[in-house]
Amino acid sequence: MEKELIKLTGIYKSFAGVQALQNVDFTIREGEVRCLAGENGSGKSTLLNVISGSDSYDEGEMYIEGQETSCYDKADWEQYRREKISFIYQNYNLIDSFTVLQNVKSALLIRIPQMDEKEADRKALEYIRKVGLEKQAKKKASHLSSGQKQRLCIARALLKKPKILILDDSTSAVDTKTDALIRKAFKDEIPDTTKIIIAQRISSVQDADCIIVMEGGKIDGCGTHEQLLK
Repeated sequence: MEKELIKLTGIYKSFAGVQALQNVDFTIREGEVRCLAGENGSGKSTLLNVISGSDSYDEGEMYIEGQETSCYDKADWEQYRREKISFIYQNYNLIDSFTVLQNVKSALLIRIPQMDEKEADRKALEYIRKVGLEKQAKKKASHLSSGQKQRLCIARALLKKPKILILDDSTSAVDTKTDALIRKAFKDEIPDTTKIIIAQRISSVQDADCIIVMEGGKIDGCGTHEQLLK
């Protein structure tokens, strides 16, 4: 059995006196695919922000690789997040003036600064193809559609090979064919990466190891797609 990677115990979070998360408890093991489901405002995105370290929590404990995150030195925690966690939001973190190729290539050279320029171009194109963006390789990010921007973010996450990949409805603007292409890339390129996903499309979540159903900031149910249907 894979070892425990993330553990949340009694997590609470409020905004302006309104409880966004209430007594959230669960454990995720290395390599698992977890999906968060629920209505808008149920606490899904807040929970992802807490897990990624983008937001704090008011009460409870969160462990990453066995260490309580509040015990991390601030600089060490930021380095861990930068190197081990990829978070793909609905709103993108791209360089608009760069082309698709330049966005992927720059991310690749940050990860492997000693890489030769020609090799970086070749490798970047390889990842661009995996998300079906080869025809847009020379197009600036500012000129891409929402779905294309999502795919570009995913290409950069694939090359990073993070320990934890968090996707906040990150394939909402792509068609089913492209969604299948992306899921194949996940399986081929980052099979050992732990994935935590908010997704509206059933095909994106039905293969998850566990679906966590959120309601009113609480966990209302947990199980596989088949178990929850029953």
